[in-house]
Amino acid sequence: MVNFNKDSVFNLKPIDVSEVKNEVQAFLIDGESILEAFKTVRDQVVFTNKRIISIDVQGITGKRKSFSTLPYSTIQFFEIQTQGFMEIFPDTELFIQYANGFTAQFEFKGNVDICRIGKIISAYVLK
Repeated sequence: MVNFNKDSVFNLKPIDVSEVKNEVQAFLIDGESILEAFKTVRDQVVFTNKRIISIDVQGITGKRKSFSTLPYSTIQFFEIQTQGFMEIFPDTELFIQYANGFTAQFEFKGNVDICRIGKIISAYVLK
């Protein structure tokens, strides 16, 4: 379950942004665009040029969805961890701490360019 009220989101796998475009298009503001998208079994996390949006799919049918947003503008600190050499199950991680003390942690599986995600966040945090 992707829920920003909890501390961790695990096993995110990269997906094409077209898979989430219709889901989040109504929430995007002028000038905002989707840069990266990931999913668990049912849930999704989207990185835009302004924020991180989670889509928590609920219920048996999956028709009910909860959308949460974490704006880059309130990030106090973030940390990335790259994958190790020849790991059996390679993963990368992102840890974010917000100015209000809230933390979010993401674990990505597969071929994820975690440095690109760090660069996206840096571009909006270090203005």
